[in-house]
Amino acid sequence: MKLSERSKLIKPAVTLALAAKAQTMRAEGVDLVNFTAGEPDFDTPQRIKEAAVQALKRGMTKYTDVRGIEPLREAVAEKYLKEFGLRYGKDEVLVSCGGKHALYNVFQAIIDPGDEVIIPSPYWVSYSDMVLLAGGVPKLIPTREENGFRTTPGQLQAAMTSKSRAFVLNSPSNPTGAAYSLEELESLSRILEQHECLILSDDIYEKIVYDGFRFHSIVSINPKLRERTIIFNSVSKTYAMTGWRIGYALGPAAVISAAAKIQSQSTSNATSIAQAAALEALGGPQDEVKQMVDEFQRRRDLIVKRIKGMPGISCFNPQGAFYVFPNVSSLFGKKAKGKTLLSAGDLAEYFLQEARVLAIPGEDFGSTENIRISYATSLAEIEKGCDRIEAAIKKLD
Repeated sequence: MKLSERSKLIKPAVTLALAAKAQTMRAEGVDLVNFTAGEPDFDTPQRIKEAAVQALKRGMTKYTDVRGIEPLREAVAEKYLKEFGLRYGKDEVLVSCGGKHALYNVFQAIIDPGDEVIIPSPYWVSYSDMVLLAGGVPKLIPTREENGFRTTPGQLQAAMTSKSRAFVLNSPSNPTGAAYSLEELESLSRILEQHECLILSDDIYEKIVYDGFRFHSIVSINPKLRERTIIFNSVSKTYAMTGWRIGYALGPAAVISAAAKIQSQSTSNATSIAQAAALEALGGPQDEVKQMVDEFQRRRDLIVKRIKGMPGISCFNPQGAFYVFPNVSSLFGKKAKGKTLLSAGDLAEYFLQEARVLAIPGEDFGSTENIRISYATSLAEIEKGCDRIEAAIKKLD
C-alpha cells in the first residue's frame, strides 16, 4: 500500500513506545525499573477527580465550543494575569487535547513549506517531527552542558535567516531540565526583537522548579514580543493529569483562531468532563502542587548524587522538570560480553538487558552522548535502578 511521503518523514514517539514496552515486560513478570515515564507518578488530586464526577452527574457529556468551555478559557487567562501580569482575552485562548495537540495545531497554522523553525538541541522529541509534518524545516541549535544546556544570544543571532518563522523556547526543558534565568531571557529577547519570527514558549514544566528558581515568561520580560509569542501549557505535569489530555495555547487572536479552525477539522473540542476537571485544577487550592514539587526535588537530589558517583558518567543538575540527562560517552568503546558499545542506544539496550533498567537513548532528543532518565518514580525505585546501573557499568571491559 502506498503511504504519504509525509508519514515517512517522521518517527514513532520513542517515549510512548518505550513506556508500552515497559508495561509489556512487567506484565510478563520482569522485575523492571522504568526510568522512561514523562509523567508524575502521583495520583490526580481528589478535588479534581471529584469535579469530573460532578460534571458527569450534571450531564456535561456533550460537545463544547471547539476552543474550550468559556469558564476554562477565562481561568487560563486569569492565571496568566495573576501570575505574570499578562492580559489575554478569551478569543486569545485555545483549549486542546493536551499540550502536544496545542503545539501541533499552531505549527499547522503558522508554517508554510520551507519555513525554518529554530529549535535548541537537545529538544523534546516531537518538536522536529511536528515541524516536518507542517512542511517546515527544523533548524537545530546545539547547546552544551558547560553552558547549562541553554542557547546563547550569539547562537540565536547566528541561526536567524530570512526563512526563520519561529523559535522554540522550552524552559524548564525536556530532556535536560535546564531553565533560563531572568537575565538570560532578557538577552534572548533583545535578539528576538530584531527579527520578525514568532516565539513558541513551551511552559509545560513552569511549576516544577527547584532550589528557589523562579520561572519567568518571556512576554512579561519583554512586552514588545507579545504579538509574536504563543504560550503553551497544560494541566498534565503540574496536576498529575497526563491521561486527561488538556492543554492550551495563548497568543495573538489571529493565530489562535487559525489553530482553532484546524482543531475543528480534526478532534473538535477537548473532552468535556476533562475540561471541567482542568477548571478545578487551575481555580482550586494549589497545595498539592508544592507537595509534588518538594518530593521531585528530593528525588532529583538523590539521583544526581548517585549518577555523579558512577564511573564514566557526568550529570548536569537540572533546575526543573523531572529528568536528568547524563552524558555516557566515556563508556563508548567498552565491551559487554564481547560486544562493543558504540552509542547511547547501545548503552540503553545494555542497561535493559543486563540491569533490567529502562532509560531512553539521547539520539531521539538530538544528542548522541546522553541518555534520559526520568525520576518521576519513588525514591526506592531510584535507589534500586541506580544500584543496577552502577553494577552493570562495573561489569564493562
